[in-house]
Amino acid sequence: MTSNLTKPISKKLLFAMLIVAVGAEVLLYLARYSYLASTLYDAVMVSSFFVGWKLYRRLGYESVQQKTKRQRILQFTSAFLIFFVGSTIINIYSSAMFTDFNDDYDQYVEDYTDSQSFAAEDDEAVAADGPVWAFFDKVDTIGGDLYTDALAGLEEVWRLCYIILLLMVFKKVFRRRWESGSRDIFLMLALFLTSIIFGIDHTLDTEQPWSIKLGAIVTFGNMGLLLGLILLWTRSLWLTVIVHSLYDITATLSWYYIDYALEFFALVVLFVHVVLFSMEKMHQKRPEHQVGMQELSNLPEEKGTESF
Repeated sequence: MTSNLTKPISKKLLFAMLIVAVGAEVLLYLARYSYLASTLYDAVMVSSFFVGWKLYRRLGYESVQQKTKRQRILQFTSAFLIFFVGSTIINIYSSAMFTDFNDDYDQYVEDYTDSQSFAAEDDEAVAADGPVWAFFDKVDTIGGDLYTDALAGLEEVWRLCYIILLLMVFKKVFRRRWESGSRDIFLMLALFLTSIIFGIDHTLDTEQPWSIKLGAIVTFGNMGLLLGLILLWTRSLWLTVIVHSLYDITATLSWYYIDYALEFFALVVLFVHVVLFSMEKMHQKRPEHQVGMQELSNLPEEKGTESF
């Protein structure tokens, strides 16, 4: 995989990767001071889709393409469930180890929920203007959150850009070790570094004391590491993007709009996974049975005993 990831790239693509990787972080930091920077950050996330379209084959697209539709869905359900369980464990750990971060995050969720309740009180005035105005007011309220969460999935393109850039640096700096064939260590190192940066990025847009910032870095860094492992395991950029986006969307729905939306969605995914897994096992056993029957049919017929 490392050989594919470090294939030569054009100068235009290299520039685009730097914009997605480094430029996004600069804009994210400036977002604490400027609304324009926040808007430009969203624009970079949207444009990163086209960069990802240029890079996704480097992960080993051929192996993904060989899978059946059922196997691809199974891979998605497995990846989502792994991330759901892993993130739950990470959250429990962070709640116990980083109380300042946990309290701050709970306060943030509570404040945002309160702001949504105030917005709901204004819905009566909006509804008086007609159902169309009420509909679009609701879309503005919920749609903005879901749009942000959907864009968050494209952070996996950011990760892939960083992994490729770091591997290119390792290839130049550690040439002898690279040429010796021991390259997996560089891939794991790139994954670890991007996970740390992923955690740091979640502290850039707001001023926070170090007790809170450290908890955010560890929490989101571990989640980033888990998403990175899913990316390398599935070798599918877009599957990882969808897992990331759907997790963020359902988590937001759970916090602000629908109680336990994330947990209910995970149960649905688990049900689909069990059904498809059972079907896949049955499909794998069926050819063996057919082969066995075919071998029996090819056996020479026994001669009957002659009657005297």
